[in-house]
Amino acid sequence: MSEQRHERPDRWRSTNPDLALLVLRVVAGAVFFAHGFQKLFLFTVPGTTAAFTEMGVPLAGVVAPSLAIVELVGGGLIVLGVLSRPVAAFLAVSMVGAAAFAHLGAGFWVDEGGFEYVAVLAAAAAAIAIAGPGRYGLSRVVLPERAAAILG
Repeated sequence: MSEQRHERPDRWRSTNPDLALLVLRVVAGAVFFAHGFQKLFLFTVPGTTAAFTEMGVPLAGVVAPSLAIVELVGGGLIVLGVLSRPVAAFLAVSMVGAAAFAHLGAGFWVDEGGFEYVAVLAAAAAAIAIAGPGRYGLSRVVLPERAAAILG
């Protein structure tokens, strides 16, 4: 007896990862955008700088506003799928920094100040940095073909 394999049509095989990346980009990008907005406009730059200083972040006066802007603008770029790879890579590294400076000593659970939340954000950003924006990113529209392929 020959075993018959049931495969999905090619259109599903090539589309599902792109849809998954779209969902991941929109959710992770929106969260990063919201965090940047919060740091800039709710906590304010002086408040965010003070918090970073208290956590022991080196050069907090430069790092705090820079990171807030990168999260705000970078989150928007990730949602749009423009320059996704470098922006997401930078945000992944920043979340590792957040874990090291603010959360690692508190253990795993976020309700105790732990690193579980920033670990998920770091992983999501790393996945986007590795995979790129997928078919539904706007890099292919706004960047030259080679740049879009490399930078996503």
